[in-house]
Amino acid sequence: MDQRWLVEQARRGDHDAFSTLVGTAIARLDAAARLILRDPELARDAVQEAFIRAWRDLPGLRDPDRFDAWLHRLTINACIDATRRRRRRAVEVELTPLIMPGVADTSAPQADRDSLDRALRALEPEWRAIVVFHYYLGMPLPDVAEALGIPLGTAKSRLHRSLSVLRTVLVTDDATSAPRFPEGQYA
Repeated sequence: MDQRWLVEQARRGDHDAFSTLVGTAIARLDAAARLILRDPELARDAVQEAFIRAWRDLPGLRDPDRFDAWLHRLTINACIDATRRRRRRAVEVELTPLIMPGVADTSAPQADRDSLDRALRALEPEWRAIVVFHYYLGMPLPDVAEALGIPLGTAKSRLHRSLSVLRTVLVTDDATSAPRFPEGQYA
């Protein structure tokens, strides 16, 4: 179906049209929110909040062709709001079971994933959003800038600075986790 037609129908209160629009975007937005927030529960809440805002504010959307960019922006704003709320609440620790079933050694990919998670956490949510949308979701930088409501030049400079921070954190992480050998001995 034509997205513009669905948006127009949803603006008139058609729940089925809105459901169709949401159904095509939910997985992509959930993945982005998880990468930005680093917490699946908060990500689900942020996406749900974005959809609530979208339904409420849909009649005010001026250009139905920009629905996807608008929805991305609502999701980013919901993620930033969730981050602000999280700073005000107590830290929750997720416990893993002590007995794990035997599996093949997957420590190297897990270590890489953990290093990348730490590096992404070093970024502010607004900067993390640019990295997530551009590299994880494959959005072109002009679309990312539009979705975030910032000029293209600002998006480019934030992406550049974000990558610098990521490199610094990853290099520092590699340096601290590299095996140390006594002088004169090599592995």
